[in-house]
Amino acid sequence: MWKFREQLHYYERLRRSLYEILRDELERRLVKISLVDSFYSYQKAGVDYSFLEKSELRPKSKKMEKESELFNTFIVIFYEDVISPELKNYIRFFPENRVVKRNIEYLANFSLYDRFNRNLRYFDNPGFLDFVEDLLNVDYALLIQQDPTVKKRNRYSLTHFHVKIDWPIADAAEDLAKWLKYIQNNLYEGGEKKARILQNKLFEYYGCHHSVGGRRTAGLIAAQLLRKMDYVSTVFVSSSESRAMYKYSERGVSKFFLVKLTEKEINALADRESIPPDSFISQYVYPAGDYYVGISEACYTYTPYSKPPEDGRLRRLWPAYNWLKLWFEYLHPKATALHARPINYQWVYSTDL
Repeated sequence: MWKFREQLHYYERLRRSLYEILRDELERRLVKISLVDSFYSYQKAGVDYSFLEKSELRPKSKKMEKESELFNTFIVIFYEDVISPELKNYIRFFPENRVVKRNIEYLANFSLYDRFNRNLRYFDNPGFLDFVEDLLNVDYALLIQQDPTVKKRNRYSLTHFHVKIDWPIADAAEDLAKWLKYIQNNLYEGGEKKARILQNKLFEYYGCHHSVGGRRTAGLIAAQLLRKMDYVSTVFVSSSESRAMYKYSERGVSKFFLVKLTEKEINALADRESIPPDSFISQYVYPAGDYYVGISEACYTYTPYSKPPEDGRLRRLWPAYNWLKLWFEYLHPKATALHARPINYQWVYSTDL
């Protein structure tokens, strides 16, 4: 289990600070790629964009849209340290998918190949995020972690592409259920019905219905595997089915998605925040013909049924009780609005603005 900041020594705290700053930068770019760029791809193709319904953001929601090639999908894993080679059987990263020129030359339509050099894969390189964006078109996952081959301390690198997640769902559910004290030894000790419920609850723990597709399954499996490690990790999953970007981190689960806003709604929000409407539009929303779109984030927290019991004893499983609940909602500023703060935007359970 990862360590809290208070449990770290001085240099580990410095690294945690660096990690969080870099994660913020990565998140800003990935949100734009997943949501904003996808939205304008729909508009350019003359296809209606399907905005999320409020019910889809509520725990245990099952509704899903069809996959679309117009929506940018990906999995990006960002680990604070170096992933142990012992995990290679489950997070499959090998010499043949290291980010080196002899490997990426086999990728079709990779525009940066001719300009590739080994420094491009480091987070402190100005072209790093462009490099990540170009590689997102490669299926499976990208892995960003500490680079063990360099002498410079705390240098993060995109070390591997085409990373596959291959940890059985049953093993992940067993691991979570043991930590939460619903089982003691193995997943099936309480029978097949309980085992099936615990596997479904694994998906609920990560904000998904158990019927979701492979990309979100792979992302939550990776998040569950990495939470066993000593350092924090973040898994970003962009899903066409859900029209959202999921973020799994030490802070829990959050979903980024687009909201449709009319001029009247924007004026009301601007008035509430004491911001001139023109400034609000320039800082928070994107034009879309006769309306605007904004980036919203729904943050979730865990209920007592999805936290380890204080007494550490085995407990009974109550399937009907939610493991996740909505905590906060934000409307995020544009990536270019560096002085604008996220604002509270309670939308999921609201009946009006």
